[in-house]
Amino acid sequence: MDDEPLKDWAERRDAKIGRLRAVPVVPGDVPRASHLNPDAPRAIERWNGHTWEPHGFAANLTEAKAILYPAADEPSPPGPVPKPLGSGTGRHRKPQAPRSDGGSRAQG
Repeated sequence: MDDEPLKDWAERRDAKIGRLRAVPVVPGDVPRASHLNPDAPRAIERWNGHTWEPHGFAANLTEAKAILYPAADEPSPPGPVPKPLGSGTGRHRKPQAPRSDGGSRAQG
């Protein structure tokens, strides 16, 4: 059996510290998938390296997503404006050979 070195495992585990998850707060033994109960309240939990600990609360799935993925709510930064298409028939055409005799191609 090939065991992973402890150092590699610890680095992988530590990289996940601080990760958040939203758990639906629903009574009974029902499925807890988020798409089944989008209006149910959510407990926001944070991974501390050993266990999930309480971190916050959200009223529904939409609010939970805003907490879990804050960058998605921010407008995207303005990027470079694409250049308009130039003349031609497409990028896959062969480049034309230079013309030396007034417009006709040299046969070879």
